[in-house]
Amino acid sequence: QYPYIKIFILTSHADYLDDAMRFHVFRYLSKPLEKARLFRNMKDALWQLAADTRPVVIETGKGAVTRSAHEIVMAEAQGRRVLVRTTDQAYPSTQGMKHWEKLLEIGCFTRTHRSYIVNMRYVRAYTSTLVTLEFPGGSCTAYLARRRTQEFRDAYLLYVEAMR
Repeated sequence: QYPYIKIFILTSHADYLDDAMRFHVFRYLSKPLEKARLFRNMKDALWQLAADTRPVVIETGKGAVTRSAHEIVMAEAQGRRVLVRTTDQAYPSTQGMKHWEKLLEIGCFTRTHRSYIVNMRYVRAYTSTLVTLEFPGGSCTAYLARRRTQEFRDAYLLYVEAMR
């Protein structure tokens, strides 16, 4: 019902950790808790919330649409144009890839290839050459450049760890 809610569990019982992960808990903090650690984790939650809900304007040849950053699955360069794939539709953007790379400089997006920027929220699998993304109502793939493989792996593992 509340897709952006960030759940923290604060306890001195480590045996509940496995159960907490099933409910997509944002952070599992153990007692005694230092104030600095709590504030650092709260800052992480606020940053993630701001990134997820940030409005993004997609300018097309026929006008403009606004979507939240979390609704953008990927941006794909197609010649001089960029196709911005969202969870409900694909929009041909009049803005170039440099624009999208700068606009999507938030933790959940990463460049996998000179022609692709993907939202790690939708990554379901990757190989040495392809990234598979799944979203409500569809799926797509993006190329993974050989020279970006390690950078992608590191960014993806960091993203997954932050979502724990």
